[in-house]
Amino acid sequence: MEATQARAVARYIRIAPRKVRLVVDLIRGKRVGEALAILKFTPRGASPVVEKVLRSAVANAENNHNLDVDNLFVKEVFVDQGPTLKRFHPRAQGRAYSVFKRTSHITVVVAEKKEG
Repeated sequence: MEATQARAVARYIRIAPRKVRLVVDLIRGKRVGEALAILKFTPRGASPVVEKVLRSAVANAENNHNLDVDNLFVKEVFVDQGPTLKRFHPRAQGRAYSVFKRTSHITVVVAEKKEG
């Protein structure tokens, strides 16, 4: 059976999942060309990272599964929370505040659009 979808995963990305989700929500369900254009002009820190993962998924589809790049669309894209780095910030009178540096796992699945 021929695979009709390919995926790529970026793990341990040092951006909070909540911020990355704002970007991935923009491209869900779009054709690959349109999704890349949206990411290129979205002024958010997560945009280049999501674009890189999308390009990787497209490359996987083309090279590993022999799919037609022109018919690809973003079937699934989701962000899971990775491990949180816990740091402490000094405050007045010898106290310390916790700082949570959150990480993300970004998954992009592209699939071939059926003609007809």
